[in-house]
Formats: sequence, structure tokens, C-alpha cells
Amino acid sequence: MTALERRFPRPKDIAPLLKMKPRQKDATARRLANAHTIWDLRDIARRRTPSGPFDYTDGAADGEVGVSRAREAFEDLEFRPGVLRNVAEADTSTTVLGAPSALPFGMAPTGFTRMMHSAGERAVVAAAERAQIPYALSTVGTTSIEQVAECAPSARKWFQLYLWKDRALSRELVANAKAAGYEALLVTVDVPVNGNRLRDLRNGMTIPPQLTLKTFIDASYRWEWWLNFLTTEPYTFAFDKDGQGALTDLVSKLYDPTVTFEDLEWLREIWDGPILVKGIQTVQDAEDVMARGANGVIVSNHGGRQLDRAPVPLHLLPRVVDAVGDRGTVMLDTGIMNGGDIVAALALGADFALVGRAYLYGLMAGGEAGVTRAVEILSAEIERTMKLLGVTTVAELGPEHVRLMSRRGPVAVEL
Repeated sequence: MTALERRFPRPKDIAPLLKMKPRQKDATARRLANAHTIWDLRDIARRRTPSGPFDYTDGAADGEVGVSRAREAFEDLEFRPGVLRNVAEADTSTTVLGAPSALPFGMAPTGFTRMMHSAGERAVVAAAERAQIPYALSTVGTTSIEQVAECAPSARKWFQLYLWKDRALSRELVANAKAAGYEALLVTVDVPVNGNRLRDLRNGMTIPPQLTLKTFIDASYRWEWWLNFLTTEPYTFAFDKDGQGALTDLVSKLYDPTVTFEDLEWLREIWDGPILVKGIQTVQDAEDVMARGANGVIVSNHGGRQLDRAPVPLHLLPRVVDAVGDRGTVMLDTGIMNGGDIVAALALGADFALVGRAYLYGLMAGGEAGVTRAVEILSAEIERTMKLLGVTTVAELGPEHVRLMSRRGPVAVEL
């Protein structure tokens, strides 16, 4: 047996091993620096945000099977790397809807964003502007179309539209978005009625709110959230230019179960920019909306927040890509929590991805700085995954780099 040669340790040998990491004075910066994944941001967000807003972001419909399966699809896939390629430099930029994006994803539309953190949509669009990626404002965002445009004049801005029962209001929203420089409409079509979001019901996060004593007690020790809420302007909505609306108005005007393909044709007549239909969950619907004037589709099950056990977007994606062909843009959202998820979607044919929960966790964890941290994490993961696959540009990604697999059974389902 080999004997160890021992000696007394010398300070000069030990000192480099005991070098302490400099302490960041700013508490928010310190928290965010210790977040290395989106899941880390989620953990911070959960500690710092009342359960009502956190569960509104984190939760889904009924048994939350749909969002779980969407995540599971990304976990189950297999990457297929190429080796012995020169990957010293990787370019994560792409072109979407005819203009550049520094990263192959953008910020998805999310409702009630200022409820998660009072900086809300302003923080998100500012982070998107800095990252040079698109941002989509929700119809039920808590900052007006005009305020978002003023906050980030050089950002690429898209507007998510619900076709309201009041078509005159829909027309007005479209006109306002056009006047404010929004370049595309994302028309959400999977909300004829609201999904059965049990966490929200149990927390009293209804419209209008019906909060419980438990809700108030839970929120009481998140003093920073309350301070921001009480000392900033009251919530307004993207659809409410003059700030005169009420939550009860939202209930009566928003979801319209009578919307049909003909309404999409009407929208095509009043909007001359790109229209993407969000909430596509079958190949046939993708073909039908393209035939009625859409410029693209977003394969999405609304983050699992509408019909539970709906099709898994990632599994459906390749067939939708084949159906749309070169006629338009195909995007994917739902379930993305890692830059590798975005790379997988691109390899399976998506032109672009949208993230929602991922940046909202960052927002709750640290406001605008938290959103920026979420973008940094996803960006680093995208670049690293590309290099490990042996590619240096987004355009090089293809089906040869990923194989869909599922622990539940066949992936190729006819839809």
C-alpha cells in the first residue's frame, strides 16, 4: 500500500483555498446572484410573495395535470449532441416576424402582473428592451398600452388581445396598440370561459377578489410586498386607457363564448400587422386559422390554466410545424423553465418561444432585476446547450438534435 508523505501545511498553500466570496451589500442583488436556475428564482419568489399572487402565477386548472405533463415532456426528451465541432462562439440571435431578437424567446403576455410585484409590466418591458427581445402586453395586464410604450420606447412590443363581447372595445384596443407602436397582435382563443383554477378559488383570488382571513394573515409578514402595494399607484388595466374601469367590468366584458373563425377574419380587416393565434392545440385548428388570415400560430395550452389534460404543446409542435410549413411563424409556450427547453423547441421546428412563469418568478423574486436575472439564466442555458449539441447558430438546430420520448407512452398522436 502506498504511504502518504505528510508535512505541516503552509499558509501560502492554504490561503488560495480559503478565499472568501465578496459579500454583496444590496440584499436583492445578493439573493439574485445566488439564483442559478429558474427554479431557484421560484423558491425566492415563494418566500417573498403572498400565497395568493404566487399561486395565481404558479397554479393551473383543476388537478394541474396539464402543466405537469408539459414540464414532463421537456424532462423526458433526449438531446443528441454532435462532437468535435468548433463551438468557441455561439450566436443566440434570430429573426422573428421580420425583425431581429437577440435571443430566441420573448416575454409572454401575463395578466395582473403588478399583483406579483408592483413594478409589474414596466419592469418586464424594461428588461426585455435591455435584452433586445420582444415583450407582449396582456389585455388584462395592469399597466396601460400607452404607459408600457412610454416606459420602453425602443422595445419590440406585441399586444395580446381577447376578442371582447364588446367588439367596439376590441376595435379601440387594436387602434390604441397600433398608435402606440405595437407591431403584432397575439389573439388568445382558448378562453371561451375561465379555467377552473382551484388555488385561486381557495385563496379568494377571484374577480372581484373575495379574500379570506387566511389570505391576509399569509400576506402580513411579506412586508415589502405590502409596502410596494400600498405606496404605488392603484392597478389599472391595459384595456382601460383612462383608468376608469373596475374589476366587475372585466367580468361582464371579457370572455366571449361566441367567438368563431369569422371573428378572426374581422380582426384581419381592422389590423394590418402580423396576427398570431395563441392557444392552438390541434393541427386542424392551426390549418384553419392560417386559412383565415393569421400570420402564425402559438402552440399553447395556456400554461395548463384552461382545459386540464389538454394536448402537450411540445408533443404537438412537430405536426403543427409540418402543417403550417412556410406560410407563417410557429411559436411555442407552456412549461418552459430552462434554456434547454427553448433549444429543444427550436430543434423541433418552432421559430420562437414565449416564457411566462419563468420571468414572473424573477419579477416576484426581485422586481426588474429579477426579470433580468431570469433572462440571464435562460440565455446562458441556451448558449451552453447549443455548444454542447455542437451548433453555433439557432438556424443549425434541427430534428437530429432532439428525440421526443415519454414515460407515459407514444408521443406521435394524431390531432
